[in-house]
Formats: sequence, C-alpha cells, structure tokens
Amino acid sequence: MAGGLLALLDDVAAIAKVAAASIDDVAAQAMKSGAKAAGAVIDDAAVTPKYVQGFRAERELPIIWKIAKGSIKNKLFILLPAALLLANFAPWLISPLLMIGGAYLCFEGAEKVYHVLVPHEDHHEDGSVGEADDPAHLEEAKAAGAIKTDFILSAEIMTIILSAIPESNFWFEAATLAMAGVGITVAVYGSVALIVKADDFGLVLYAKGRLAATRAFGKWLVRAMPGFMMLLTIIGTAAMLWVGGSIVVHGLEELGFGWIGHHIHDWAHAVGLLVASDWTRVVEWIAKAAMDGIFGLALGFVVIPVATKVIAPLFAKVTGKTAGTNASH
Repeated sequence: MAGGLLALLDDVAAIAKVAAASIDDVAAQAMKSGAKAAGAVIDDAAVTPKYVQGFRAERELPIIWKIAKGSIKNKLFILLPAALLLANFAPWLISPLLMIGGAYLCFEGAEKVYHVLVPHEDHHEDGSVGEADDPAHLEEAKAAGAIKTDFILSAEIMTIILSAIPESNFWFEAATLAMAGVGITVAVYGSVALIVKADDFGLVLYAKGRLAATRAFGKWLVRAMPGFMMLLTIIGTAAMLWVGGSIVVHGLEELGFGWIGHHIHDWAHAVGLLVASDWTRVVEWIAKAAMDGIFGLALGFVVIPVATKVIAPLFAKVTGKTAGTNASH
C-alpha cells in the first residue's frame, strides 16, 4: 500500500515537473516571439497617449483602461483564434490581410501628415464639428478610434509572434500567443498610463516637495510633458508609416512583386557602406526604416482619396452611419 502511494506521488511529481517545464517553455517562447514585434509595440505605445489629450485628468486612466480592455479583447477573442485558424487552414490569406492592415496604417499616418500640411476644421466619426461640447460622446469616440487602431497594430503584433513560434502543436501556439499578447498589452498600456500621468506627478512634486531640487524637478516635468507628448505623436505617426510601409513591401515580395523591396534593400545597404563597419548595420537599418516610411507615406496619400471618397461613403451606405474622415481625430 505504501509502495503504491509512493509510486502515485512520484507520478504526480513527474507530471507537475512536465507541466512546469511546459509553462516555462511557453513563457520563454512568448518573450522571445514578443521581442520580434518590438516595432509594432513601439508604434502602439507611441500612438495611444494622444487619445487622452484634452480630457480632464481624472478621466485619463479610465480611458486608458477602456482602451486596454478593448486591446485584450482584440487579441484574445478575435485575433488569437483568427491567427490560429489562418495558420492551420488558410496560411495563404495571412499576407494579403496583413497588407490591408498595413495600407490602413499608411492611410492613418498620411492623413495626420496631411492635416499638418493642410490645416482644416476637425471632423469626427459622425462628421460633426465641435463634439468637445459633449465630453462623454467624445470620450467614447476617442476610445473607439483607439481600439480600432489598436486592432490593426495588434493584428500585426500577433502575426509576427505567430511567425516567430517554431513549428509546434496547436495548444502551444495558442498559449504562447495568449501569454505574449497579454504581456505586451500590460507593458504598452502600463507605460502609457505612466506617460499621461507624469505631469500630474510633477504638479504634486512641485506643490508638496520638501526639497528645492524635488520642486524644481516637478516644475521641469510639468513643462516638459507637452513637448514630450508632441514628440510621441510625431514618433507614433512615423512608426505607423514605417510599420505599414514595411508590411506592404514585404507582402508584395511574397506575392512576387519584389522589385520595391529589393531596391530599398540595395539602397539601404549602399547607405550603410558609407559609414564605419561598426555602424554599418545600424545605419542600414535606419535607412531601410526611413525608406519603408517614405513608401508608406506615398501609399497613404494614394489611399486617402480612395478611403474618404469611395470606401467611407460605401461603408456609410451599407451600415446607415454617417461617413467621417477618421475616427481617430
């Protein structure tokens, strides 16, 4: 009897060790695969803070929480099952779908550049002007726009993670995607929360700091945040164009139209050779990212009239909703 009990305990211990090893494998693969999506993650973190600009301080964290919940739902309940189904049953669809998402990112980024170059009265989702008079409606519209943009970025992130997972079984892929997706969401929106509340923290330091250095740092933090937020907006727009452009270029290569990608690679390599060998790869990467971004900007400018004059009115006619230029404005 005692021998049988010991054998059972040994079996339970062995199963526990296997389960623990599997969890460790999933966690390690999630971190490794998630790191490959760094570009899209930076894009996500840089784009999001602008969605809480103009709101009262006490509404900033609730809005971020609302967007974060939308992002989790995007990743776990829509994109994770879709990615697994596509990977196992229709892998040929992944590249065209990614290209559509990349074109949308180019459109978003190019439209922001266009609004800077050609300033005009701001329009919102329903085409109305001055929705700031209704903060609750504006908050919902901003959150919806952020979640929509997050969906495209999350699709890219999840696809990159999936492509980085070595050939394995369905459940390992699902667990790795889920763990990486949740981890990235926590990291992104945790960082966003810290960024948007930095000025409030600076006010507290300035008002209640006991040391002169503390109050001076608080004052500097408050003054620096508007410029930092503007910098983040610029970085976010550039990242959207870079990520979107690179997705489309890579997709064209997979579809047999590789001449754009080949030219960008050759030009970037030539730029890299202009500097010392220690910096060649860094400069080459920067040059390639810049050219992908320029391609994305050009594509975005082409997509703007198609999206605003054809797709948006058609969508409005089908859904019965009033067409707007962009939900994110």
